[in-house]
Amino acid sequence: MLHDRERLLQLIKARAFKTGDFTLSSGKKSSYYLNSKIITLDAEGAYLVAKILIGMLPIEQLDAFGGMTLGADPITGAMIALSYWHSTPVNGFIIRKEAKGHGTESQYEGPPLPNNAKVAIVEDVVTTGKSAMKAIEVIEALGAEVKYVVGIVDRQEGGREAFEKKGITFLSIFTKDEILAPLTN
Repeated sequence: MLHDRERLLQLIKARAFKTGDFTLSSGKKSSYYLNSKIITLDAEGAYLVAKILIGMLPIEQLDAFGGMTLGADPITGAMIALSYWHSTPVNGFIIRKEAKGHGTESQYEGPPLPNNAKVAIVEDVVTTGKSAMKAIEVIEALGAEVKYVVGIVDRQEGGREAFEKKGITFLSIFTKDEILAPLTN
């Protein structure tokens, strides 16, 4: 039987990995693309991502996890449900790309964060870290402290260094090298 990480890698390579000529959200060009939503909106994929990420984090020390809509949304949903299932409930949040123009006019959606909350920013694929940095700005403006950024794949194109420069620990399930390497099974 495959371990969770090996199974997730199989799913990514079989369903979400594409080669060609792509422009990433960072604006960079790439010869490959990972459509993570195919994995994070699949029941098995969402479960594996949430289980692995929760296992990488000291969730008992965190008040919430979440990130920028849309990439973080299914991951966050799976993680908060699984944290509850494991009797260590952690709330989630979503950061809008821009403040909404009605209601509370907030970029932050989710249960209110406690004072001095400790949070983890969730990402699907990290390239330069630009998307997570936007989420970090919003969360810090709310008075919370971002302790971690976690992602499914680190494309190894500057994201880790950007987070470390801010004193934030970055953890990823896979690196670009692992995604690009042939499966051994």
